[in-house]
Formats: sequence, structure tokens, C-alpha cells
Amino acid sequence: MQYLNKKIAILGLGAEGQDLLTWLKKNSLNCQITIFDKNETKGQAYETRNLSQFDLIFRSPGFYRLSPMLLAAQKQGTEITSVTKLFFSLCPCPIIGVTGTKGKGTTATLITQILKNSGKSVYLAGNIGKPMLELLPLLKKADYVCLELSSFQLQDLTQSPHLAVVLNITSEHLDFHQSVDEYRQAKLNLIKFQAPTDKAVLNSDYPFTRDLTTQAQKYYFSRLHQVHGAYVKDHQIYLNIDTKPILIGPTFKLQLRGEHNWENITAAITAASLAGASISTIKKTVFKFKGLEHRLELVRELNQVKYYNDSFSTTPETAIAAIKSFTEPIILILGGSYKGSDYSALGKTISQSRNLKAIILIGKMGLIIQKSILKTNAKIIKGKNTFPQIINQAFKLTSPGDVVLLSPACASFDMFENYKQRGNQFKAYVKKLH
Repeated sequence: MQYLNKKIAILGLGAEGQDLLTWLKKNSLNCQITIFDKNETKGQAYETRNLSQFDLIFRSPGFYRLSPMLLAAQKQGTEITSVTKLFFSLCPCPIIGVTGTKGKGTTATLITQILKNSGKSVYLAGNIGKPMLELLPLLKKADYVCLELSSFQLQDLTQSPHLAVVLNITSEHLDFHQSVDEYRQAKLNLIKFQAPTDKAVLNSDYPFTRDLTTQAQKYYFSRLHQVHGAYVKDHQIYLNIDTKPILIGPTFKLQLRGEHNWENITAAITAASLAGASISTIKKTVFKFKGLEHRLELVRELNQVKYYNDSFSTTPETAIAAIKSFTEPIILILGGSYKGSDYSALGKTISQSRNLKAIILIGKMGLIIQKSILKTNAKIIKGKNTFPQIINQAFKLTSPGDVVLLSPACASFDMFENYKQRGNQFKAYVKKLH
């Protein structure tokens, strides 16, 4: 039995909290479990609670680890933990951990698919896939678990995975983290506790990730230059781990759109190869992989106009990558709710882009984004109040050969519950166009 005679608090009863509650019912005895949640129909409110009465507190990813309430309880001797920490302590098989500001879901999914196609038993979990604790009874020593991990999950981690993949780390969630440095340090727990027998796969295209320190064996990936790992050179993908570079294939055969995805693909190739995937399986899987929903997802083509759903784009960096993925004339839908991002780089990209035909600005951040655009030949339009109206605005601007791109560069909470609802509404209304 994992816990005996403990007073346990669960902060947040979302998907992870529910997974934990189910697990605790089977793995604790004579424990008093109290649930706290902002939605008081799920549990007690926690804003003003004194939590030092508990022996153990499990915080959800959305609850700030450095909040005064948690720090006060910790000072009184309460142990603060999380589902991620618990899973790392109990998982019997090798863990592949993937983090980064963007691309971690795509990379983790591709790693999982390559390993599955290689005949390995592998589970995808973390922010996507199955709940972590639900997996524990299924796992054997010969299995693999590939975890997509956010800064919230990594923030107080004290173990690192056997194989860590670090994508580009910029800045995000500054409405949650106190600073860019704190956000980055949370991410770096993925490699901080690695042993010399572990492996770290690092993005070589950015100084911050290229120069990271870890005790693990280092491998790299790049879309710009040759490295010890996987890379793109002259629009060809290579794997270079053992003796000499092995050609995987040309980038034009990839179904994932955009050069930014070359980073995710080379990262996945490197990690999967280190985990034992064969070259033939890597080649077969990579060029069939279409990516994830809401990530530059082709919704439909109507009247020779292609409509792309990139609702997962909640940062300026992802919108920049999306814009750079097309040479066709773009009608771009931008905006949403505040997330603490700096839009100057996005404004510069828009100013330099020659294929932007129109920009429809929506949500609370529309005006702020507009102020970051110093000059553009694109027509700038204030978006209507509802998505059907916004999509209709875009539809009226189209000509054959155009692309309509939803890549908001912002969170969605001013108009939608989350990015998935935003993307699903976009797709639903686009499919009604005629």
C-alpha cells in the first residue's frame, strides 16, 4: 500500500486530479482525502485555505507551485507533490520525456508511432494520450512511456527521464510564471537529474538549448546544420548517430507543413533511433505522419482555397512559424486573450512577409497585435464578434490559390473554453461554406 493513515489534499479535479483520485482509492488505506477545486461543485474552494493540516498535497498542473499558500504549508512540514512526480517514482520502465515551448505534442506522438511500428510496446501520456497513473498496472520493464511534459508538470520534478528531448524554449505562460527564467528553469528539470547513462536530445539551432548542461550523453537535432543526431541538409533529412550519416529522405515528401516541423521531426528521429527503432521503420513512419489536430491542420479546399486550422498556436512564435510555412497568399486570422507574450517579433515577421493578403484581428489582443505591425501591404481588418462572422469575412476576401489560416498567437479564453473549442468551431463553420 502506497499511503497509510495520511491526510491528503488534491488541488484541482481536472483530468489529472480524477486520475489521481481513482488511483488513491486503490493504493491508500485509512487516508482522509480532501478535494479542493475552483469549481465548488467538484470540491471545496481553496483560495484562502490553510493547507498545513495535511501530510501530503497533490497539486494539479494549473496550480502555481510557488504560491504563498503552498509555500506556507511546505514550511510547516507538508509534502508538496504531483501526479508527475508520483508517476516517475513508480514507473517500472524507461521514460522518454519531451518538452519545449511548442512542438512537444507532435514530437512525442511521432516518437511513439515510430517505436510502435518498430514492434515495441510504448504508451503515450502526459498532456496527451492516456492518464499517467492509469497506465501503471499495465506497464512492464520492457515497455516504454513517452511523456509530453509542460512547465507546470516539470516545475518541481526531482527525477529526470532516461531519454530527454528538449525542443526550442522561448517564453510562454508568463501570466503564470514570474519570469522567463523561472519558466525556463522549470523546463530544464527534464535534464537536471539525468545520470551519465541517460541520453539528452537537444535542439542545436538555438544557443540556449544547444549549450545546456547535463550529465547525460548529448545528442542533437537541427534543421540548419550537420550535428551528432538528426538534421536537414540541402532539403534532405539525415540521421548521424553511429558511424556515418544515413539518408532518411527528402523534406518535400513530408506531410507536415512548415520548416519549423523539421525540428520536431529530426528530434523524433533521433530519440526513436536511440530507443532502438530501425532505419526502415523511421523512413516508413516519418513520411506518413500527418501531424496532430489543431496544428496546421488542413480542414478543406473550396474553390481552390485551402483552409488551415492552427488553433494550437497560442504564442507569437507559433504564428510566425505558420506564416513562414506558406508561399501562397494568406488571409490570416490573429488574436485572442492575453498570455503575457511579446508581439514585436510577430509584427516584424508580418511587416517583412510579402504573401500576406489580409489580416483579420480578433479578440482582446487584436489591437495590441496591430500596434506591433509597423508596416504591411496586407489589408488589416477588425474581426467581427462571432466565429461564423469572422470566417465569412475571410471567405469574402479569398481568390483561387489563397490560404485562409487560423493561427491566433494568443490564448482563447476571451471567446472560447480552450484552443480545442476554437479549432473545432473554425472547422465546423469552414465545412459549412459553399
